[in-house]
Amino acid sequence: QVQLVESGGGLVQAGGSLRLSCAASGSIFSINAMGWYRQAPGNERELVAVITSGGSTNYADSVKGRFTISRDNAKNTVYLEMNSLKPEDTAVYYCKAEFRLAATPSLKYDYWGQGTQVTISS
Repeated sequence: QVQLVESGGGLVQAGGSLRLSCAASGSIFSINAMGWYRQAPGNERELVAVITSGGSTNYADSVKGRFTISRDNAKNTVYLEMNSLKPEDTAVYYCKAEFRLAATPSLKYDYWGQGTQVTISS
């Protein structure tokens, strides 16, 4: 019913930048919060940044000042601009969004993207 497709991952050197995108499609009534999470090998999945439908944002302390989350509501897309990347930012990055579907607008559902690999070399 709903699909989240991420793009923009890759391999960059420390100090470099990447921009991740996550586009939602399907029978969407509305999208509430959208966020980015990451999971490094051997670690639990952790929140990186989240943005509400109204544009309020929240960041993990480890990325504050380096990462910027934004969204284009007309395109149902959320972005993560990542600057000053560090080797410890290496992880699979996942997009997550809270939807209300057209068929059941009173209910909320969480969907995850398939993940995109981000690798930072030292």
